[in-house]
Amino acid sequence: MRIPEESNPVARDIAQALVDGFDKHYSLFRASSARSRAWFEEGDWAGMQQGIRDRIQFYDDRVEETIQRLRTEFHADLLDDDIWQQAKFNYIGLLTNHRQPELAETFFNSVFCRVLHRDYFNNDFIFVRPAISTEYLESDPPTYRSYYPATAGIRATIERIVADFGWQRPFADLRHDIVCLLRMAKDFLGGQWPRLEANYQIQVLYSAFYRNKSGYIIGKVINGGQSWPFAIPVRHDDDGLLYLDTILLEVWRIGILFSFSRAYFLVDMAVPSAYVRFLRSMLPMKSSAELYTMLGLGKQGKNIFYRDFMHHLQYSDDHFVVAPGIRGLVMLVFVLPSFPYVFKIIKDVFGGTKEVDRATVKQKYLLVKHHDRVGRMADTLEFSNVAFPRGRFDQALLDEIRRLAPSMLEEDDDQIIIKHLYIERRMKPLNIYLDEAADEQKIEAVREYGNAIKDLATANIFPGDMLFKNFGVTRYGRVVFYDYDEIEYMTDCCFRDIPEAQTPEQEMAAEPWYPVARNDVFPEEFGRFLLGDPVVRRTFLHYHRDLLTPQFWREKQDRIRAGILDDFFPYPEEMRFSRQRRRRPMTVSPGAEVAVPVLEGGK
Repeated sequence: MRIPEESNPVARDIAQALVDGFDKHYSLFRASSARSRAWFEEGDWAGMQQGIRDRIQFYDDRVEETIQRLRTEFHADLLDDDIWQQAKFNYIGLLTNHRQPELAETFFNSVFCRVLHRDYFNNDFIFVRPAISTEYLESDPPTYRSYYPATAGIRATIERIVADFGWQRPFADLRHDIVCLLRMAKDFLGGQWPRLEANYQIQVLYSAFYRNKSGYIIGKVINGGQSWPFAIPVRHDDDGLLYLDTILLEVWRIGILFSFSRAYFLVDMAVPSAYVRFLRSMLPMKSSAELYTMLGLGKQGKNIFYRDFMHHLQYSDDHFVVAPGIRGLVMLVFVLPSFPYVFKIIKDVFGGTKEVDRATVKQKYLLVKHHDRVGRMADTLEFSNVAFPRGRFDQALLDEIRRLAPSMLEEDDDQIIIKHLYIERRMKPLNIYLDEAADEQKIEAVREYGNAIKDLATANIFPGDMLFKNFGVTRYGRVVFYDYDEIEYMTDCCFRDIPEAQTPEQEMAAEPWYPVARNDVFPEEFGRFLLGDPVVRRTFLHYHRDLLTPQFWREKQDRIRAGILDDFFPYPEEMRFSRQRRRRPMTVSPGAEVAVPVLEGGK
């Protein structure tokens, strides 16, 4: 599309300024993602974590920078509607050969919506739906590589796949790892390799996916009409040599890598839509919104989520209602039963003894956004000025919002506008799950609950309020924390023993007779409000008695303060290949000839 010559020159310049702002953002985003390979090679795990945290802020910084440019150069707040409509038209023209057009459209929306009032949030001024197709966008480097193992053999092909990532750090015993990998793959297929079809190939995404201490090789095997996705984590051993840790083949296990409760990946992508399309072919149960978010493109994930949400509202007719379960003291939570998410509003006045304010709660949620969630904290989507159809609100819910969060509510004849809210994936509250569970389910849930607390502690997070109602159970049975108004860094807490009472009156006192500072924590007290159910108590004391001792928490603090970064695996320990057998270090280089036997039948 060519920009018409009669177009207002101011509109053309505004469009170009917006493209410049987005291009600067994505250039910085991609440079940060590309550095992940060096962090991985060097074993700079702190650098990788900091890179993930820093990258989250890139988008808002560039949006604000672009807004200031528009206001300074074009007096953006004073422009008439015709200029903005022409600017959008010109912007579309500038995106026709762009490799991230969907992201650039979202960037336009972000800038526009911060400049003008929401009354303008309509099809004429913003991108309510995509204007530029992302199908068949060419990528340099390519999105994925294709390998054909029928001739060279599967072992040599896997070595070639690994070599093509160009890691300079040598492998400890790659051939041994490949034997383990093929054995696990064969077991997954029922102990027998399938008959090879003419179209037998392996497709592997060009860039590795980096997070924590792992780099992931992501791809799929195609054999005729069948397809098997896989993910292979690559890690460092104690000697600093690389190894393949396992292979994930079940779709649901690979999906857990992209769980909302984990940190975002660092991936260098020229055409992110092509990566999302490839991943969706592997993980059809994951939405594009989820995948964009987990690739670090949170604003795009929010944009697609909101489009999906509007679409769902159009094709459903149930009502928003107060969420089932125990009411929170800080958050007002509501749900749309047909939609798998919860909506959370910070109340105007907090109940009970809560000593936080709105700003503090928002800061806690931001902490979780930037912190490594280690599979144990739910990610949140934060929205402002969200308009809901008034007719879809249950009257009891509307009354509760008016009573508990009136400053967050704006009403007109057709709409309910919530000025600020968080949206999270819906889970079953652990307290409700335990009330309904059979004994075997309770035992597993309590084990998971204790494991969740220990993982959080290892990641320098103390939940604060450890009541079961603040944890949820995912569809895979994992226990995840989701109530953040009392979380603290472990290193900011003081874990104390309860002093021995000196008199009978002190021992029987309803309130502590000893001084308690704000961040003092007494682990011995946890059992009083957690372990009423006999099965829960017996299970917790069997597996997690150490959580009731200050020593456990202090030892975690010592490791954190010593800079020790512990491992978190998004797959079971028993799936990991044995690290016992080692050969001489092996360096695999792209283009090198690899002398290994070809398995019979190309396997």
